[in-house]
Amino acid sequence: MAVLAAALALTGATAGCGADSVRSAGDGPVHLTFWSALRGSKEVVDAFNRTHDRVHVDFQQVPSGLQGGYAKLGNAARAGNAPDVATLEYPQVPGFAIDGVARDVTPLISKDLRRKLLPQSLALTTFAGRAYAVPLDVEPMIYLYRKDVFERHGIDVPRTWRQFAKAAAEVRRKVPGARIVNLPTDGAPLFAGFSWQAGARWFGTEGGAADGKWRVSMDDRPTRRVAAYWQRLLDRGLITSNPGDTQQGMAQLGNGTVLGRLTGAWEAGAQIAAHPGQKGKWAVAPLPRWGSGPGRTSIGTQGGSTFAVTRDSRHPRAAMEFIEWQVSSPEALRARLSSGVSSQYPAVPSLVPVARKAFDESYYGGQDVYGLFRREAERISARWRWGPRMTATHKVMQDGFARAAGGDGTLLGAVREAQRSTLPDLRALGLGVRVGPPDAAPKSRTGHGR
Repeated sequence: MAVLAAALALTGATAGCGADSVRSAGDGPVHLTFWSALRGSKEVVDAFNRTHDRVHVDFQQVPSGLQGGYAKLGNAARAGNAPDVATLEYPQVPGFAIDGVARDVTPLISKDLRRKLLPQSLALTTFAGRAYAVPLDVEPMIYLYRKDVFERHGIDVPRTWRQFAKAAAEVRRKVPGARIVNLPTDGAPLFAGFSWQAGARWFGTEGGAADGKWRVSMDDRPTRRVAAYWQRLLDRGLITSNPGDTQQGMAQLGNGTVLGRLTGAWEAGAQIAAHPGQKGKWAVAPLPRWGSGPGRTSIGTQGGSTFAVTRDSRHPRAAMEFIEWQVSSPEALRARLSSGVSSQYPAVPSLVPVARKAFDESYYGGQDVYGLFRREAERISARWRWGPRMTATHKVMQDGFARAAGGDGTLLGAVREAQRSTLPDLRALGLGVRVGPPDAAPKSRTGHGR
């Protein structure tokens, strides 16, 4: 992890620069640049600028990360003109930290903000004890389902994965042409969430920056269990498997050929926007569990965004003032939610009443959706870490998922190929790499491969 160590040293050394940067050297406020693809960002910036006179934020709307936003940020950082504040999804935080784009913000996060944040959310942006981004929202995984169809056909809402498989068989038998869910071939982050829930730990660092080791264990026992489970459903024809983030995927939910979605909390709002005519037909349930015993009720996340202060910022303390206001202020959340329907779960749980008030729960029959979200968020496991090059890792995995959906290969084979492709990528970054669970002792070469 030599590159990571260098990044830590660089960002750590610069994190405290501009200690008086909130106070401008001359007349007028400090100016910050902020890039984001998130809806409602302009409204948030406008609200901030109306109420703050020492700091002024200049906002630029950018494409979503995988549609060019991350490439734009990387190019700007290489040219030395990255924005003061950038938006990163959780899986991209370690990569931008290693590349030296995201600054170590550990000394900039106030005790008050640290106390307000859901601990699991901040853990997802922290490596070797150093934080590289501040969470805006964290999205516990949930189960959206067609309540009207389940009730009409006497299908019980599954609480465990065993019950889910039984319900999948009932849907196929009782509802002609329908399936319980689609397992999206473009859903590597979703599959990661399933594995996370089962106890998997695909990546981890050991010994901090000085030791310089990343652990990689994508085909660990929990992941093999998850892959085998979904492979059985796929082989039995109990689910569909095609791209979900497409017109086809949306149409399946709209026409009733797919009766539910396993996803993050944010999707409850997206469902309303995509299918307003289905009001009263849907409900929200907890993600099915592997059991009810100790350690079996935790879950993962799917979705969520963070804010990073970049290495190029000349005003890191002012940038953190803006970020802290964005993620913890009721006024900021109200401004963001004014841009349209949303069910995002705030990383600062004290903001839940603000989010609940803005959300029309009548679509879900008056169900206390945010109450369910809050209970599930507390169950997010804090043991998961994303790896340094998740975009590339996910792409290889999704290519394998698409082949498996067509009968060529398996889901587990796709995961293993993703791991094989990831290892040389990490070594090319100068990172020390070791295969095996993050807490495991070193394995011999013959011990790998299972």
